[in-house]
Amino acid sequence: MSKINISSHVIDEFKNSLRGQLLLPGSSDYQNARSIWNGMIDRHPALIARCLGVSDVITSVQFAKKQGLTICIKGGGHNIAGLAVCDDGLMIDMSLMRGVWVDATNKTAHAQAGCLLGDVDRETQIHGLATVLGFVSNTGIAGLTLGGGFGYLTRKYGWTTDNVLSMNIVTPEGKLVRASEQENPDLFWGLRGGGGNFGVVTGIEYKLFPVGPEIMGGGIAWNIEDAPKVMEMYHAFTQEAPPELTCAAVLRIAPPAPWLSESVHGKPVIALFVCYAGSLEEGRKIVAPLKNFGMPVGDIIQPRPYLTQQNILDATQPNGRRYYWKSEYMPQLDPGIFTKFMEHGDKLASPHSALILFPIGGALNRLPEDHSAVGNRDARWILNITASWENKEKDDANINWARKAWEDMRGFSTGGTYINFLSEEEGEDRIHAAYGDNYDKLVKIKTKWDPENLFRMNRNIPPRSS
Repeated sequence: MSKINISSHVIDEFKNSLRGQLLLPGSSDYQNARSIWNGMIDRHPALIARCLGVSDVITSVQFAKKQGLTICIKGGGHNIAGLAVCDDGLMIDMSLMRGVWVDATNKTAHAQAGCLLGDVDRETQIHGLATVLGFVSNTGIAGLTLGGGFGYLTRKYGWTTDNVLSMNIVTPEGKLVRASEQENPDLFWGLRGGGGNFGVVTGIEYKLFPVGPEIMGGGIAWNIEDAPKVMEMYHAFTQEAPPELTCAAVLRIAPPAPWLSESVHGKPVIALFVCYAGSLEEGRKIVAPLKNFGMPVGDIIQPRPYLTQQNILDATQPNGRRYYWKSEYMPQLDPGIFTKFMEHGDKLASPHSALILFPIGGALNRLPEDHSAVGNRDARWILNITASWENKEKDDANINWARKAWEDMRGFSTGGTYINFLSEEEGEDRIHAAYGDNYDKLVKIKTKWDPENLFRMNRNIPPRSS
């Protein structure tokens, strides 16, 4: 149970200054508010401020700074390391701030920082528009964007951060500032990949692109015995794929999904998840070689609303399950990785775990490394090793599987890694790996904007000491 040395009178004053709720341990909504996606994380904030607007965020930051409280920030609560929740501090809960405003004429959208990806997609798709977001619709936009962000549209349009026009942020002094190419450009540079190191982002303005509302997409799967031939085909297919096409490979145990043959339920399969964001006519031609390859045990690649493409993997990532990930960027698909991929796919410790290869090469590679903090412009693939299981007693077996698979495959890495996929125990060396040569500039920006390191419940970039 959380403990703080603050008088009840001071807490009551804080509570009365908020439009939203202030939750304490024992409050009826406290348990639900502190809960996050990764069930391995069990922390207890002393206070939870459920903000209804920017004024609540400002008040909360000022209160935490005055009282010397650690600040954590919850949007979607979907970070693998559980950065949304801390012990004995103040959680600034943004999850009620979910407004989205679309300017269809100028192809922009402004979204409050508590939005989930699905919130933004639903509003932009009314106009046949979308921005680059992730591939699980329950993810929060703020954490995704601040860490770089990638998804089905990345090959065509780059990192999520490459498509951000501005952000509104509450600084450690409790001031609201706007960051863009024209206003506070140093802060804008750091926010596009530097995580929550500089303040509380309250709103994000995105560029939008014509996408959908119907696209060619879905999934297709084959028996594991066919995996060597499928991976050989996949390698050749992706080498020629246009940037409108994203095709991710997943090796996992087949769930009892209705689109998969009952004959493979509970057995390993190799699956491809496809999104072609161009015309349906062209999409049919592009995906035909996949649909005609071998003998699939399930195939739902078809014209579908872009919204359903964006939530097609949601069921694989339920709240409260135990998660442990390892990830690397890769410069290319070395055929040697397929052998390792299938070798460790044969040793899955849980029916929910998976090995994933996600292509991101294209638009992001055409910008210089120092275009924004996210960097990693040499990355063309993401390897994600996703251990996922139900029971605490299985922690060691699943964590060990993920670590061994990672150790065996990290030799294919660029040396970089996705900051949002770092697990709880990964430390300073991995943060340096994620930022590479951009790290020193991030330290300078951190020192200017948060010299006391008030915002440290993140993949922390410590400021230089005075």
